[in-house]
Amino acid sequence: MISAENIHKSYEGLEVLKGVSLQIEKGEIVSIVGASGAGKSTLLHILGTLTDSDKGSVYINNENTSELEAQQLSTFRNNEIGFIFQAHQLLPEFSALENVCLPSWIKGVSKNKALEKAKKILNDLGLSDRLNHKPMELSGGEQQRVAVARALINNPSVVFADEPSGNLDTEAAKSLHELFFELRDRYKQTFIIVTHNRELAEMSDRLLEMQDGQIKSITKATSVQ
Repeated sequence: MISAENIHKSYEGLEVLKGVSLQIEKGEIVSIVGASGAGKSTLLHILGTLTDSDKGSVYINNENTSELEAQQLSTFRNNEIGFIFQAHQLLPEFSALENVCLPSWIKGVSKNKALEKAKKILNDLGLSDRLNHKPMELSGGEQQRVAVARALINNPSVVFADEPSGNLDTEAAKSLHELFFELRDRYKQTFIIVTHNRELAEMSDRLLEMQDGQIKSITKATSVQ
């Protein structure tokens, strides 16, 4: 489903990614681990089309995202990709329900249809009594679940998560980790997760370990100790 070929990226002369190539299958949950500065988040942002590579190509569902014009890429991203970030990035002036609806409204889905679907996803995530609460009225775990719902609203093919449990306590992090696997089974999405949380990484189908801008190893979760 996702193919990256010979990805290079430098910032101000510092080579962050040094020819990364990988293949990810539909429905996989893949975690990317490694020390700070290894290039994990940079790779995630390039795979997710948020950042351009200096060299190389990224294919998602056989579409070469490197060749898309800006407007085409924006439409493709809204239709095919969901994002979950460590800091949630919810809009404080909007309710949980409105935050989840935003990607659908941008896509042109009718207000009522988007609201109906957003309510269903939030209900599925255990937030039926938090629909009209604004982000500051929610716990960290609840905010992150709203962010997950927002990532799912347009039925993306793949969800990218950058340190999704980084700001959560142990219990909330464990709950979030389990949620990803429930969602994969329910909605059949692919998940690519950058994390320092070894427990989450070892639950994944595959674990990619990065070091010095390259993939050092790829491990099946069942063999991770």
